[in-house]
Amino acid sequence: MADIKTGDATWHPNPKKPDFVVPAGAVDAHCHVFGPANQFPYAPERKYTPVDAPKEKLFALRDHLGFSKNVIVQASCHGKDNAALVDALRASNDNARGVAVVSPDITDAELEDMHDAGVRAVRFNFLKRLVDPAPKPVYTRMAERIAKLGWHVVVYFEEADREELVPFLKSLPTTVVIDHMGRPEIKAGVDNSGFKAFLDLMDDDKFWVKVGCPERLTIDGPPYDDVAPFAKSLIQRAPDRVLWGTDWPHPNMKSHLPDDGLLVDRIPVIAPSPELQQKLLINNPLLLYWA
Repeated sequence: MADIKTGDATWHPNPKKPDFVVPAGAVDAHCHVFGPANQFPYAPERKYTPVDAPKEKLFALRDHLGFSKNVIVQASCHGKDNAALVDALRASNDNARGVAVVSPDITDAELEDMHDAGVRAVRFNFLKRLVDPAPKPVYTRMAERIAKLGWHVVVYFEEADREELVPFLKSLPTTVVIDHMGRPEIKAGVDNSGFKAFLDLMDDDKFWVKVGCPERLTIDGPPYDDVAPFAKSLIQRAPDRVLWGTDWPHPNMKSHLPDDGLLVDRIPVIAPSPELQQKLLINNPLLLYWA
């Protein structure tokens, strides 16, 4: 895997057409838009600067991969300015929903406007290498406010922080969606105590989990066979509360350029039956974001 140099794009320029044909109506439930910076500037406090990846490129990839809808997640490089996200949602013809990152002083009117655009969740990011997390009471107050809109919380954390965060996450008055499988320790294998505790957490109906993003977790590299057992275990444990996404344009990747067509081809590896694929790609995201 060749390293990605600073200033280079973090996505494959010519992703393959997937061999796996996703079912009609499938949702890419985790992706991003960046910029363009001359229209939607990046946040001054950002900890990385991406290459522009505007909505037009995202929607073209969606069509190339065979998906129908997107869930667009606000990335840390745009901070709490969700203008690029909202712009993409309004241009999607109701084929996209959004996960925002908001300031504690956002007004109810602003939240309602974002709801009208298609936002259905806020993201709490606890990765200190990407953001400076706020005190937990700030997040609790925001969760209480968005619960009134029927939104949920998306949370991003490292496995090392899971145990400390779980009581707080259980206290929130919303559904909680965990990004990237809680970033398990791949080298330790699926039978390690940390991942077993994560599986046990998924017995609580409050929690959902995204089972994509093997390119970000892998040790061995493509085709990500070392990550597949983790995703497969989570799908088997909670088939009605799993989501999948490309993570395009793969923000802050440094190891290699992920081929999004290959990522799609891994879906039947982790969700072997048509019934599981239907839940993962259609039923679950539609229930959470379009119901």
